[in-house]
Amino acid sequence: MTSTQDQPKSTTPDVDASAPATVQERAARIRRRLERLIGIAATEGNALTALRNGNEIFPAMLAAIRAAEHTVDMMTFVYWKGDIAGEFAQALAERARAGVRVRLLLDGFGSRLIEKDLLREMERAGVQVAWFRKPLALSPLKQNHRCHRKVLVVDEQTAFTGGVGIAKEWCGDARTEHEWRDTHVEVRGPAVDGIAAAFAQNWAECHDELFDDRDRFIPHRPQGDAVVQVVRGSASFGWQDMQTLIRVMLESAEDRFRLATAYFSPDAYFVELLCAAARRGVEVEILLPGPHTDKRVCQLAGQHYYEDLTACGVKIYQYQPTMMHAKVITVDGVAALVGSTNFNRRSLDHDEEIMLAVLEQKFTATLDGHFDEDLEAATLIQEGRWKRRSLLQRAREVAVVPIRRFL
Repeated sequence: MTSTQDQPKSTTPDVDASAPATVQERAARIRRRLERLIGIAATEGNALTALRNGNEIFPAMLAAIRAAEHTVDMMTFVYWKGDIAGEFAQALAERARAGVRVRLLLDGFGSRLIEKDLLREMERAGVQVAWFRKPLALSPLKQNHRCHRKVLVVDEQTAFTGGVGIAKEWCGDARTEHEWRDTHVEVRGPAVDGIAAAFAQNWAECHDELFDDRDRFIPHRPQGDAVVQVVRGSASFGWQDMQTLIRVMLESAEDRFRLATAYFSPDAYFVELLCAAARRGVEVEILLPGPHTDKRVCQLAGQHYYEDLTACGVKIYQYQPTMMHAKVITVDGVAALVGSTNFNRRSLDHDEEIMLAVLEQKFTATLDGHFDEDLEAATLIQEGRWKRRSLLQRAREVAVVPIRRFL
């Protein structure tokens, strides 16, 4: 029997279990939780640029398309009307005429308003246009499952994703109610492959040819310091990766959890997760559309929970200048989520989505800075005042309960 005196002494310094974790320790813990619970390895060596509103987003995307030499893969939920719709069509058509392989994947429901002249222009130039699940061609089981992902991949080296659609509503800088507020991200580095895979997954359902000889499958070189996990959500029954992703972020938060979303219609389970975070001392802040929203029924579904959330200490803000369409989460200043997923049942249960889980302080600080600026243009929901809301408002909230799972 070996005595305690005979056992080798540990060379590891004593760790005070009560001491707060460092930034690096928090980031490492979140990374391992995400990798193990979702089963997707994060990649290192990525460079990310946060783009805010159409004034920054559209020029960056168009510049990347116009500089393409080999391939352009783009998919979007919304492709509507306006000058910007024409600009994208012309840029894609010009690259196709120049011999670049250009593929455009449009959601059959979300992009139904695209101008037919633009489609003809692109197809005549050689753009391969495919439609994801056109409603009239679908079985009833697939009607409710849409492709909500927004992806642009150029020459296998540069990618974009986020919340923006191709329409006049996203132009400008959120200065008026006609210029929507949104966030997109430009990505360089190994995480581009994960974004490209999101395109490939949906393209494979709509087109026989998955890749051709213009896909070079070139390796990535390190471009920056960001650790990025690309998470794809797909319509299915039961628990999904997007739900795991958000749950991990909520349960990992120690100081602050911030959420900006266009559509807030969670189930009771996620409402309780938000409340639980607030009760354990996390500052929980939620930024939502205010007077300007394109889906009032979804807003009512979320407002049904305002009383419960504010009673737990959750702070809810309504953005005043225009439609808040961003989909961003930040945690403790060390981690961020950004992509196409809203905090609603539709995104979490029904639609094809994509999110980037980013572990980099500088990028997260940029998104937190945007959040701070947005709060200056938002109003706080006062707990006492909300409790005294009108009977008509309460009736409207109750009326949408039966359809909440589809919102």
